[in-house]
Amino acid sequence: MHAHLIKLLSLSGLTAALIAISGGARADDTTAPTFTAEPCCNLCPEAHDAKNYVTRYQQNFTTLVQAQGDWLFRTQEDLRTEFDTTPEGYRRMKELHDAFKSKGVELVVVYQPTRGLVDRNKLFPAERDKFDYEKALTNYKAMLGRFSKMGYWVPDLSPLTNEQQAHDFYFRGDQHWTPYGAQRTAKIVAETVKKVPGYAGIPKREFESHVSGRMGKTGTLHNMAAQLCGNTYAVQYMDQFTTEPKGEAADGDLFGDSGNPEITLVGTSHSGKNYNFAGFLQEYIGADVLNVAFPGGGLEGSMLQYLGSEDFQKRPPKVLIWEFSPLYRLDQETIYRQMMSLLDNGCEGKPAIMSASTTLKPGTNEVLVNGKNGIKDIRNGSNQIDIRYADPSVKVLQAKLWYMNGRHEDLKIEKPETSDTDGRFSFELREDKDWADQQLLALEVQGPEAGAAPQKIEAKVCKRNVFPRTAQNTAQAGL
Repeated sequence: MHAHLIKLLSLSGLTAALIAISGGARADDTTAPTFTAEPCCNLCPEAHDAKNYVTRYQQNFTTLVQAQGDWLFRTQEDLRTEFDTTPEGYRRMKELHDAFKSKGVELVVVYQPTRGLVDRNKLFPAERDKFDYEKALTNYKAMLGRFSKMGYWVPDLSPLTNEQQAHDFYFRGDQHWTPYGAQRTAKIVAETVKKVPGYAGIPKREFESHVSGRMGKTGTLHNMAAQLCGNTYAVQYMDQFTTEPKGEAADGDLFGDSGNPEITLVGTSHSGKNYNFAGFLQEYIGADVLNVAFPGGGLEGSMLQYLGSEDFQKRPPKVLIWEFSPLYRLDQETIYRQMMSLLDNGCEGKPAIMSASTTLKPGTNEVLVNGKNGIKDIRNGSNQIDIRYADPSVKVLQAKLWYMNGRHEDLKIEKPETSDTDGRFSFELREDKDWADQQLLALEVQGPEAGAAPQKIEAKVCKRNVFPRTAQNTAQAGL
């Protein structure tokens, strides 16, 4: 079924227009053809009921809202009016900034405006009236201000809201921005990057972008509507862009004479090559940008993969651009524990307080025990664990950490299916609330499924780097 059913009301008008084009009649004697368009699909009642969004993936779309033409919106995500996180989330974001700063890396946060903020004019009047645009915009700007107060470089993307452009910023049935949206964002981000200390010392290079083809987008929101209602929508086609060095022969030298790029982009699938965000950044910044983002990476996937890489450990960038949307919660403790640990390369090159090499069998495996060679002082607040699987394709770690007073923590770390993994899981011991003073007793790791091959691992406990830490009770005072 097509996006719209087109009815031709005046065939004679069209015939006259064709005659005019061929020279058989004067153009001013003709009547323009008249068309009327009817919407293809309306959402079924099931799509408006949150309880039908069952799986974790489906819940990202709770609940769909029909808008003009083929436009769909998500109530919780696209039409949100709150932009915030918890006190713990602010504390951790501030710590992360300070840790990067201590390594000479300036962090630029690209915090996308929602589809509701950008494309509210596509909503039907009833939905548009219910959506408190002014409140949403005020709260969005306030969140940008909070990031800035923590020390991040924060491009103000609020001018992109309430869009009146010819080319859509977002796809009508998908949560991703179009290449035109990526281009408009990159232009604003580049102006912020140019203000970062150290930008002047980054080797410059001219780039130019051009349309290189067309892309077809079968939208995620449209797919969800199809699952719930059986509707089908037309594919939306959009220009695709390529960015290349200006006036340089294609000699296979990816980063020219500048050697390694000193600006890196991490982020979500929005930063993937389909939308050319990294290319537009290069054009407007006027310098090489290393893009390590990948589809399906979410908030932290590409960041963690990059922090654990030789690229970052041996040649940290001067500027790290981190792109993400308000969809992601910023108080996920396990993510920060990994990022802070990998920032300093986990236990690599550090003396091990405890270590073991073992082969995991199905079920629970005791890997480390504090006390086998005398009780050691392993306080959560100053230690971390680094686990390496011999099989680099392992993407899930399930572990249980036991403490001297009988408490335990169940820990599960899942890497994106789309990530290039190295079988490594490095994380700080838990320090939120009253966990910092806990003393580690043992580490248990869940083995492979029954019938699967045994898995060899190495596990180490070591002191973690004393990055600048934000006091538990002061980080949020002015945020």
